[in-house]
Amino acid sequence: MKHNMVGWFEIPVNDMNRAKTFYEAVFKVEISIHDFGGMQMGWFPDRGNVVGAQGTLIKQNTYVPSKEGTLVYFICDDLQNELDRVEASGGKIYQKKTQISPEHGYMGVFIDTEGNRVALHSNN
Repeated sequence: MKHNMVGWFEIPVNDMNRAKTFYEAVFKVEISIHDFGGMQMGWFPDRGNVVGAQGTLIKQNTYVPSKEGTLVYFICDDLQNELDRVEASGGKIYQKKTQISPEHGYMGVFIDTEGNRVALHSNN
């Protein structure tokens, strides 16, 4: 295999507008909403041919937000910037910025407005 194994991610939401507002505020991005016949998706911006997986917020009755299960990591320049916007945007800090190791950088975790546990990673 000549690529990383993750190609797409979906973050379940109960309220698409609330989740869209939260993620746009935390990451300073614009999320575009698409309706596929009862399934709503809020696409994170596509940054072109760069490292990392593309993904979406998703609202559909079989998707249930959770603090358990798979953990998605968002790559940041300095994750403290995003963590600093979490609580003001309606989320909660789950794990403050913590060094993984000198060679692997830092991580932090928050709970979004929908109840999902989401992680951040940065080298700074």
